[in-house]
Amino acid sequence: QTLINIRPVVAAIKEFFGTSQLSQFMDQNNPLSGLTHKRRLSALGPGGLSRERAGLEVRDVHPSHYGRMCPIETPEGPNIGLFGSLSVYARVNPFGFIETP
Repeated sequence: QTLINIRPVVAAIKEFFGTSQLSQFMDQNNPLSGLTHKRRLSALGPGGLSRERAGLEVRDVHPSHYGRMCPIETPEGPNIGLFGSLSVYARVNPFGFIETP
């Protein structure tokens, strides 16, 4: 007999990894593409933007992004400016803020 029912936990994990906009399949073509995939940033998802509501001012490079986000690496098409990557020396501190040297 179990004291804790794990079905709600399993359902929440399956929902997050199966349907959430914040989860993606890992790009495993080569080690470099896997590393780039791990440093990807997204403006979409819960509490974020949607592709339809994001205007040009949101997709442009903001001066506060310099040294934190790569201004060049972004996909083409409807996701332009909504996905990016951390710059070379940027890192995320324990509080969740992006730091630059």
